[in-house]
Amino acid sequence: MKVLCFNSLESTQIYLIEQIKKKNLIAPICVMAKEQTAGVGSRDNSWEGGEGNLFFSFAVRLEDLPKDLPLSSSSIYFSFIMKEILKEKSEDIWLKWPNDLYQNSLKIGGTITKKIDNILLCGIGINLQKNSNGFKALNLNVEPINLLNEYLESLEEYPTWKQIFSLYRIEFGRNKGYFTHIDGELKPLKNAILSEDGSLIIENKRVYSIR
Repeated sequence: MKVLCFNSLESTQIYLIEQIKKKNLIAPICVMAKEQTAGVGSRDNSWEGGEGNLFFSFAVRLEDLPKDLPLSSSSIYFSFIMKEILKEKSEDIWLKWPNDLYQNSLKIGGTITKKIDNILLCGIGINLQKNSNGFKALNLNVEPINLLNEYLESLEEYPTWKQIFSLYRIEFGRNKGYFTHIDGELKPLKNAILSEDGSLIIENKRVYSIR
């Protein structure tokens, strides 16, 4: 996948969306920034940070994704693949449902996805060395571009959803002490039941992991 690198962008995802809509860029494509000043996070929160951290967004065609991937769980899918890479470089990295990367009990990164026509866009931000956005930094001595390349290489042969889910299901129990936002309300994950498609059953209601 081709990677476009910038010194600074307000948001890699907003930039990529604009360029895709204008047909200036065509999927598959990835955009990376050394600095992000107004990045997009979940629930319209911002995810900004300085040089030394990892900020990137990429666009892929739906037809290139695994046939068994539920699009509503694409944040789980792409986040978990990054988690698997990070856990080889630092201790106790795990994925909080559906799109937050944690070390121990503190958030260090997150993923957000968006579908535009037949294209899926995914943005990921990780605090490798600095925590200017209020979340923990890994203090990981790794070049962001090298980590990005490692991640994109792992996507070249997309693992199936079944493969990813079989691993995620094992660690899902770590969510039990946490909460998630559902329709603007914080809901405990203590008694949540994880379904095969990545959705949850909370208080007898099915909740999908769209982020």
